[in-house]
Amino acid sequence: MTAVSVPATQAPGDSPLVAFLAILRRDVAVTGRELPAFLAQVILQPLGLLFVFGRVLTDLGFTNPAYAKQLFPGIVAMTIMLTAIQSVAFPLVIDFSFTKEIEDRLLAPLPASWVAAEKIVFAAGRAIIAGLVMFPVGLLVLGSIPFSASGLPLLIASVLLGALAGGAMGLTLGTAVTPARINVMFAIVLTPLIFTGCSQYPWPSLSKLPWFQVLTLLNPLTYVSEGTRAALVPNGVHMLTWIPPLALLLALLVFGWAGMRGFRRRAID
Repeated sequence: MTAVSVPATQAPGDSPLVAFLAILRRDVAVTGRELPAFLAQVILQPLGLLFVFGRVLTDLGFTNPAYAKQLFPGIVAMTIMLTAIQSVAFPLVIDFSFTKEIEDRLLAPLPASWVAAEKIVFAAGRAIIAGLVMFPVGLLVLGSIPFSASGLPLLIASVLLGALAGGAMGLTLGTAVTPARINVMFAIVLTPLIFTGCSQYPWPSLSKLPWFQVLTLLNPLTYVSEGTRAALVPNGVHMLTWIPPLALLLALLVFGWAGMRGFRRRAID
């Protein structure tokens, strides 16, 4: 099977963009029918972290009340990144192995790279929704959440680029491993991703651990966390505001290229 199979004759209204939007609408409709399960999947873990570290430890006196303001943006960032990765990687592994659903998409009148791009865009949409849901959740758990109107442009840029970069990372993972190894791969990748992504602490505070501070720079989640933190708590401790958007754009380009390459290879096979 080739990566793309375009019918010899197409209706006048057929175009790659129309097919792209049709596939995207189908995925959105499926998510709408499974909305409660989707929300439970993406909220439970960050809700637990936010409740324990932001509320319980603060009430017990083990952490400073100001820590919750630094923690909340990181939890939002982690929710966005993990949701985007998982929304592409797991379904893609299943599509390529068991259900073969990907074959139906590859027969649509659009290039294989557009099919892969739809996966990234759809995952980014799910990630953005998950990130937005964390705001009322944070308000419910913490009683108040940080917000700055002046940081809204940076917040939008960090969320959007972080969601797209996470989708590209998911595409790379989903096309790089076999179904038998996907659980092992996620255990190896997601655990370091969570704990080296500056979601629980500001990046500048790692200056006392320079080796670890440098290590966190290799994690795209670091830049989502720091961009979100700089947007929501502009007077707090955070990375220089121009760095996160540029780093996330670079991550999107690198993982997008790697994911597209892997997708075309798997599609041809």
